[in-house]
Amino acid sequence: MALQEKGTAGEQLIIQADRLAEQVTMMQYLKQPDLYQRFGAKGRDRTKQDSLYSLSYLAESVLMRSPALFMHYISWLKLLLSGYRVTQEDLIVNLMAIRGVLHDHFEHRDKQHVLQYLDMGIDHVAAEQTQISYISELAPYGDKAASYLECLLAADRKQAYEGIVALLEQHVPIKDVYMHIFQAAQYEVGRLWQLGRINVAQEHYCTATTQSIMSRLYPYWLAAHPKGGTRRLVSACVGNEQHEMGIRMLTDFFEMEGWDTYYLGANVPDHSLLQSIVSYRADLIAISATMTFHVHLVQELIATIRSNEHTAGIKIIVGGLPFNIDHQLWQQVGADGYAPDADQAIQLADTLVPAARQQ
Repeated sequence: MALQEKGTAGEQLIIQADRLAEQVTMMQYLKQPDLYQRFGAKGRDRTKQDSLYSLSYLAESVLMRSPALFMHYISWLKLLLSGYRVTQEDLIVNLMAIRGVLHDHFEHRDKQHVLQYLDMGIDHVAAEQTQISYISELAPYGDKAASYLECLLAADRKQAYEGIVALLEQHVPIKDVYMHIFQAAQYEVGRLWQLGRINVAQEHYCTATTQSIMSRLYPYWLAAHPKGGTRRLVSACVGNEQHEMGIRMLTDFFEMEGWDTYYLGANVPDHSLLQSIVSYRADLIAISATMTFHVHLVQELIATIRSNEHTAGIKIIVGGLPFNIDHQLWQQVGADGYAPDADQAIQLADTLVPAARQQ
């Protein structure tokens, strides 16, 4: 049995996750020897990877004191695995194996707290899951979003772009294109991937195409929204977060509102972000996280920013899926506020950094 470890239960679970995932895999294959026949030699590696993900999400949920994060993950995982012939029974066996391994091989004074969060997730497996399309003809520009998505899935980049340009030439506001077409289509692409209806390559193609089209649209709004203000935004994804679409859209919205923006995107080391904040004389920092197990990185990054004498007083807003799941999470990570979308982020920014503060 392992000795009592230092640090919080969530921190220790992150550190020990790989070791524990290996033990979970061994236990599950002892309980279900038919897995070898069902999934072949690679199935064991996949089981360990899935167990590692589950432990990581569980650790983040415990670390952030947010059971909603883990239960949302369970809902997501249940739908995802169904596309790979993994049954609800298989998932429960896996989660019970995680429970057994944590009970026997994870030593921490708050172990029962970890097990309580896990039990909530196990109970949640049986809950009914509903998956509604993010694109509806009843929504604003819903038919246009459906047509745009159809072009993406058909790998027709040219038609997708021409359809968007046609809308702009009909004087559809560019913000509406971003919110009701690009965002809706991107959410739906993610849902289709989760359900196994498109593969990873298709998902990547759709994302890359939308990013490319967004870049080509800059001449349509840069001239109409010239820089004139002196409020400055620095925006970035946290850590090695790869999902940058949301933070890029938010940055464009700020630019349209007259802010000077410094968009750093994904994979920005913390020290480089700090240097940019100082050199660009930021008034506001926007940090994005999409993967739930990156939330602790947001907390650590904000603590780093707060501890630096040159950046301590700068306002920080956060956004992304974890913060949409738990609307109080922004307080837990130490931010000054959170917004569920780019429009509300602008409103929040005007409150935190009023225009009168312009230098």
